[in-house]
Amino acid sequence: MPPSSQTSFPASAVTTLLRSQAAPSSLTHPAPYHHLAIQVLHNLQYQHDWTNLRVHTHSTPSEIPSHHSTSPPDRPRLLPRPLVSGLPPNRIYVHPDEQVEMLLAGRREQDVLVEREWVLPTHLREKWSLRKFADVFDAVGEEPPEGIGEGGEEGESGLEREATDGPGVRKDGTRWGVDPGPETSTRRGGKRVLLATVSDDSTVVYYIVHEGLVKPRQN
Repeated sequence: MPPSSQTSFPASAVTTLLRSQAAPSSLTHPAPYHHLAIQVLHNLQYQHDWTNLRVHTHSTPSEIPSHHSTSPPDRPRLLPRPLVSGLPPNRIYVHPDEQVEMLLAGRREQDVLVEREWVLPTHLREKWSLRKFADVFDAVGEEPPEGIGEGGEEGESGLEREATDGPGVRKDGTRWGVDPGPETSTRRGGKRVLLATVSDDSTVVYYIVHEGLVKPRQN
């Protein structure tokens, strides 16, 4: 009888992407953290329609309060792990005070400006503590900087260039990632991150995590 042959299946899109991504020479985080960030960025881009995505390995000097930084004031500070930032298609969090103002003005949540968000990639098997979350919040500003990629310097990796196509178009024809009118928006609610938890089957679940106490929303 002829020897049995194993059927080989093509690698998934995420596996192919991870294999093609060479970690930057300046990266000092363990490779699994870098791979988590790439996997979450891929999920946000192709499953949730996020745009202008970046992987951050360092904080910019302006983000770091002086009493939290041990680095020289003009030097980027290494983040506890790589973080992702980007623009969601719709606002992921509306402060309760802004929610009341919107109701009084007859505005929908789809009409408000989106805000650039921090995303913290994690794995389901990791154990997190308040100290670990505090280290992340201490290392970032309220809003991620635009145009800062790997290593805290201007520039993008190949994946980031692919993920920074700018504003997109929703199914109803409206655009996200742009200011729809002359109104300006002030970020409210302090620091927050979108906790991205990746499971063994590559499912990603997202939770909003705030720094400190947050005023409850009106339902």
